[in-house]
Amino acid sequence: MADKIQRTLAMVKPDALEKWPQIEKVILDEGFTIVDVVSAPQPAGVKVLPRAPREHFFVPSLIHDVRRGEDAVTHWRRVLGPTRVSAARQEAPGSVRALYGDPHNDTHNAAHGSDSLVAAGREIKFFFPDLTLEPVLTGEGAKEYLSHAVSPTLVKALTELCKVRPEDPIVWLADWLLVHNPNKPHVGDE
Repeated sequence: MADKIQRTLAMVKPDALEKWPQIEKVILDEGFTIVDVVSAPQPAGVKVLPRAPREHFFVPSLIHDVRRGEDAVTHWRRVLGPTRVSAARQEAPGSVRALYGDPHNDTHNAAHGSDSLVAAGREIKFFFPDLTLEPVLTGEGAKEYLSHAVSPTLVKALTELCKVRPEDPIVWLADWLLVHNPNKPHVGDE
């Protein structure tokens, strides 16, 4: 089994935008986590998109697979089904493309998924250029991070919360964690 959780790109194409809520539900029901979503005009020259006027929008979504044993790219491609809508309806009737693709137009197949980890990296960088992704910790790495970084910070925060007893504890806790974030960069000597 893989020790690292992999990421891929899930993209709803212009012809299926009204079906985004249903496709989003499929993504979540399949055990993926949506890391980020953007709505963007279709860029010229991107071959993974259907030919559509520039004013059409699509929804690229960065997702990662929280299940073990199958990488995100393979898992998402299986959920999508065959590329052609007619083939998807015949071979994988429960797939995204079978359910949400246009049955009268094989090329309007509702969604795109990266076809390899290399392509996923390239596509994620293209659609989410400002996003910095740290590897997702699992197993012993996650346990160590929780015990050395998260737990001590939460103990301090909750202790202070009990002392202060603010009127809105959730807002107070959120503000406290923002100020006392151990991962926040420090500028100069304060």
